[in-house]
Amino acid sequence: MKGLILKNRIENTSKQVILLIICCLLFSITLNAQVTATIDTTEIRIGEQITYKIQVEVDTTDLVVFPEGQSFLPLEMIESYKIDTTKNNAKLNLIKTYGLTQFDSGSYVIPKQKIIIGTKTFFTDSLNVEVNTIVVDTSKQKLYDIKPMIEVKKASSNWWIYLVIVLLILVLVGFLLYWFIWRKKPLTEEEEIALLPPYDRAKLALKKLDESNYLQRSELKDYYSELTFIIRKYLDEKVYDRALESTTDELVDRLNILRDANQIELSSDDIKNIETILKRADLVKFAKSAPDIELAKLDRTTIDVEIDQVKEALPEPTEEEKLLDQQYREEQERKKKRKKVWLTIAASVLILIATFAGFGLKYGFKHVTDTIIGNESKALLEGDWVNSDYGVPPIMIDTPVVLERIESQSIDTVQNVKITMFNYGDLNSNMNIVVSTTKFQNQNQSEGEEKGEEHKIDLNLAIEGNLKSYENNGVKNLIVKKEQFITPNAAEGLKAYGTGDFPTGVEDEFRSGEYIILAFTGENVLQQVILLWNNEDEYANEIMERVLNSVELKKIED
Repeated sequence: MKGLILKNRIENTSKQVILLIICCLLFSITLNAQVTATIDTTEIRIGEQITYKIQVEVDTTDLVVFPEGQSFLPLEMIESYKIDTTKNNAKLNLIKTYGLTQFDSGSYVIPKQKIIIGTKTFFTDSLNVEVNTIVVDTSKQKLYDIKPMIEVKKASSNWWIYLVIVLLILVLVGFLLYWFIWRKKPLTEEEEIALLPPYDRAKLALKKLDESNYLQRSELKDYYSELTFIIRKYLDEKVYDRALESTTDELVDRLNILRDANQIELSSDDIKNIETILKRADLVKFAKSAPDIELAKLDRTTIDVEIDQVKEALPEPTEEEKLLDQQYREEQERKKKRKKVWLTIAASVLILIATFAGFGLKYGFKHVTDTIIGNESKALLEGDWVNSDYGVPPIMIDTPVVLERIESQSIDTVQNVKITMFNYGDLNSNMNIVVSTTKFQNQNQSEGEEKGEEHKIDLNLAIEGNLKSYENNGVKNLIVKKEQFITPNAAEGLKAYGTGDFPTGVEDEFRSGEYIILAFTGENVLQQVILLWNNEDEYANEIMERVLNSVELKKIED
C-alpha cells in the first residue's frame, strides 16, 4: 500500500515538473518570438552591405523604441530604413531594417541591440559576420600609382547677388530723389515770366493783351481790368507797394506825394494820364460805361508810354540796394537748397520706415531689428553649426561654435581623477556649453582589473556637485527637477533642469536663467553635458533646444 502511494506521488511530481518545463518553454518561445534579429548574410567582402532586420510583434497600444545611431560597432551603420508595419489581428508586426558594412577584413560580432517595448527592455542575440578581402588578379588587373592631390575650387557663394540687389535699390532710390527733388525741372511759361524784371513783365503782359480778343468781342470790362492791373502791378513792385489794393484816388495821391518829395521824377501830365485811364476803367467796370474801341486802344498805348516814363523816373539803385538785392537772391537760393535737403532727408526716412515695416510684417519686427543691430545669439543660431565628438568615450553634439578644450587635470590623493573638458562661454555669459568626461582610476587598478572591480558613480551626487558649484559662484534661487534622459541612440542617463538667478558680472546684478545638466556613466567614466543660458533670449532658447536634441553617446567598449 505504501509503495502504491509513493508511486502515485512520484507520478504526480513528475507531471508537475513536466508541466513546469513546458510552461517555461512556451514562455521562452513567446519571448523569443516577440523580438528577433536576422541578417541576410554572414559573410561579405570589404565595403559590401549587410541587411540587418529586427522583427517585433507587439500589441497595437505598445510603444516600441528601436536602436539608433552607431550602436552596431564594430560594424558601421550606413542607412536606417523606415519601419515596415503590418497588422495581424490585434497584433502589430514591426520590421526595422538597417544597412551595415565594414571596411576592414576580419571576424566581427554585431553586438546585442536594445529594444524598448512599453516599460520592458529586450535584447537581440549577437551575430557573427566574416568580412573578406577582395582578391585582385594582378595578371589581368593592372596596378596604378595613387593619383596626386588636385585643387578643388571653393564652392561659389551667392553673396554678390544680394550685393547687386542692394546696389540696384540704392541706385533706384538715388535716381528718384534726384528726379523729384534735385533735378532742375524745366520752367513753365508762368514761372519763366515770374523770373523776368517787373518792366519786362509789364511789357510782355501788354503784348499778350494785344493778342487777346477782348476788343473784337467788345469785352471792354475784361480789357480794362487787364490793362489797369498791368500798370498797378508795375507800380506796386517799383513805386508803391500798395498800389494793387489802393483806390484810384489813393494811388494818385501817393504818386503826387512821391513826386513832391522828389522820390520819383514823374511829371504832372504823366500822373494825370494814369489817373484818367484808371478812372475810365472804374466806370467801365462798375458803371457799365462803354467807351469807343479806338479810345480803348489809345488808353493801351498811353499805359505803354507811362510804364516807360515811370521806369525813367525811378532813381538808379545805390550800391547798397544792389548788395541787399544780391543778398536777398542768395538767401532765396539757400532757402531752396535747405528745402531740398530736408525733403531728401524726409524721403529717405520714409523709404527706410516703409522698408522696415514691409520686412517687419513679413518676418517679424523683432527679427528684422535683431538682424539690423547684429544680435549675437541670432547670428549664432543662423550661422554654420559644428557637429563634433568630444572626449573619450566620445560625446557627439551639435554646437553653434567649436567648443574650446580645457587641459586635463588630475586631482584627489586617493583617487586618480582625469577630467577632460570642452567649453563655450562662462557662468556670466548669455550662453554656456560644457562637455566633460571624468575618468576614475584606482591606484591599484591593475589589481582591480583582475578582480573585475569597478568604480561606482552616483549620478545624483555628480549633479549635486554641479549645483553646489553654481551656488558657490553666486547663483541664487535654484529650482531643480530631475528625470531620466535617453539620447536618440538609446543611451540612458539622468537629466537635472530648472531655473535660477545668475550673476551678470556686475556687482549685485542678476538675470533670469535656465540650466540643463545631463549625466551618463559607464565603467569608471562620468560623462556630462551642461547647458546654461538666458531664458529671456528667444534665440538662446532655440540654440539650447537644438543642442540638447543632438546629444548622443558612442558605445563604450568593454
